[in-house]
Formats: sequence, structure tokens, C-alpha cells
Amino acid sequence: QVQLVESGGGLVQPGGSLRLSCAASGNISSIYGMGWSRQAPGKLRELVAALTGGGATTIAGPVKGRFTISRDNAKNTVYLQMNNLKPEHTAVYSCHALVYLAGHDDVTAYWGAGTLVTVSS
Repeated sequence: QVQLVESGGGLVQPGGSLRLSCAASGNISSIYGMGWSRQAPGKLRELVAALTGGGATTIAGPVKGRFTISRDNAKNTVYLQMNNLKPEHTAVYSCHALVYLAGHDDVTAYWGAGTLVTVSS
């Protein structure tokens, strides 16, 4: 019904930057919100950032000032700009979306498969 595909992950040196992208496609009427979470080895998954259709943002405290989230509504795509990366940012980053499916009144949550970000010298 809905597919989310992430891209942009990879290996980066400490202090470097990456921009992750996540595009949603399918039988979408509208999108309530999109965001990013991550899971580092041996740790629980945590929310990184989220953005509603109205532009309200949520950014996790540990990455505030380093990461920014943005969205291209026309393309149903959300981005995560990551600057001044540190090794502790290494994790699998996954995007999610809360969408209104065509012909439905309720929202449904979807998740991408994730993209690995490795920060290492």
C-alpha cells in the first residue's frame, strides 16, 4: 500500500556530514507527518526527529543543533541533514510516516527498512 525507501547512508569521518532521504509512495491521500529514528548497536531505538505537515518539528536533545529535518511535500520525501557527526551517531536510521490512505479516514504508520550510518576515522 505504502512504501518508504531511505537513501544516503554510508561511511563518513568524524566531523563530516550526511543527508538522508526517505521517499514515500503508494496509495496516499495525504501525509500527517514524517520522521526519523535510529538504533545503535546494543541500544534501544530512539526518535531522532519528526516533522508534521504543518511544519512543527521535534528534534531529540542529543542531536539538537547538529541534525535538522525537512520535507518536500510535493515529493512525499523527508530529509535528515546530519552535521558534525561523531562515532556515537553510528546507527541504523529508519524513516517513518503517518499517512492517510486514499479512501480511509484514519492514519496508518509505515516504516522504511533503514539505512546504516557509520561514523569512523
